[in-house]
Amino acid sequence: MTPSFRVEPKHWTLIAALIIAVYACYLLIEPYIGAIVLAFIVSLLFFPVHKRIEEKIGQRPNTASVLSCILITFIIFIPLTVVAGAIIDQGVSFFTRSYEWLNNGGARQLINNPQIQSALHFINQWLPFDVIDPQETVKKLAAWMSSFSGQMLEFSSGVLGDVTNFFITFMLMLFVLFFLLRDHDNIIQTLRHVIPLSRSQEDQLLDEVEKVAKSAVLGSFLTALAQGAAGGLAMWAVGLPALFWGTMMAFASFIPVIGTALIWLPTVLYLAVIGDWQWALALLVWSVVVVGSIDNLLRPFLMQGNSGMNTLLIFFSLLGGLHLFGLMGLIYGPIIFSLTLVLFRMYELEFAHFLDRQDNA
Repeated sequence: MTPSFRVEPKHWTLIAALIIAVYACYLLIEPYIGAIVLAFIVSLLFFPVHKRIEEKIGQRPNTASVLSCILITFIIFIPLTVVAGAIIDQGVSFFTRSYEWLNNGGARQLINNPQIQSALHFINQWLPFDVIDPQETVKKLAAWMSSFSGQMLEFSSGVLGDVTNFFITFMLMLFVLFFLLRDHDNIIQTLRHVIPLSRSQEDQLLDEVEKVAKSAVLGSFLTALAQGAAGGLAMWAVGLPALFWGTMMAFASFIPVIGTALIWLPTVLYLAVIGDWQWALALLVWSVVVVGSIDNLLRPFLMQGNSGMNTLLIFFSLLGGLHLFGLMGLIYGPIIFSLTLVLFRMYELEFAHFLDRQDNA
């Protein structure tokens, strides 16, 4: 018979010291926590491929981890760099054409359109503040565009800094990923040993983390890619830079409630204003039916493994995660909610006798 374990004062001292030490370690790695979590997620997604590589080369863990990291670099970093260059090229081209259109009097011609004048007159009647002066608006827009070169220089500096940060984060992620892939079994074994739960409970927690992390990545990022591709196709059809606006729609899809409408709705209004009613209607129908259906059907399907979470919990886990943690919150939020539900189920099982007695009291 296994002797019962009794917690003594010295144990509480050790536990308190351990908590303080762990918190101090967290403060040390907190600036890099995003790269560490990203490496953890990538290791979960890529581990089956890594095992195949390890089997092929004869159980050489260091070599297998290096090859896996090189393969991930080719899969993620190089295509992303090429796409980013194309996006910047299309974005600069679009803003340059817009600047030329404004300088050539395109905005004034647009404002003098009878339909625009009629719409502005109707809007001004209902506005609770000063009326919209179209000529003043054009002047402000021209003043803003005249300083466009300076803004582009400032923007380029910011982009250069972001690219540098991304490169550093990516290299740090690869460094962490190497050890996560190489020492995967030892890490899991250590976690099982130090977590003071039964083996079945440990399995449940670890399996849930893996399942939710995978489904969060698939649900959020694959949905964004699909919506960006569908939106980019529509933008190409109406004559706008497809890669640039498709990428903008992919990023906008991460925003709860509004989503891709932040991009396609102004485009529909723009097409209607310049008189392209057919293209405006076609883009509206495509965006609502096709792009909207991707979000409503694909995301729940890919995230259906989230510990039995319904749509309401998934929504708030994504919304709260974005608010607290930024883009990485799309992963953190579902994991936190899911683990909370798993712990509630464990609580119900462990205290089932007490809870039943309370219900019948």
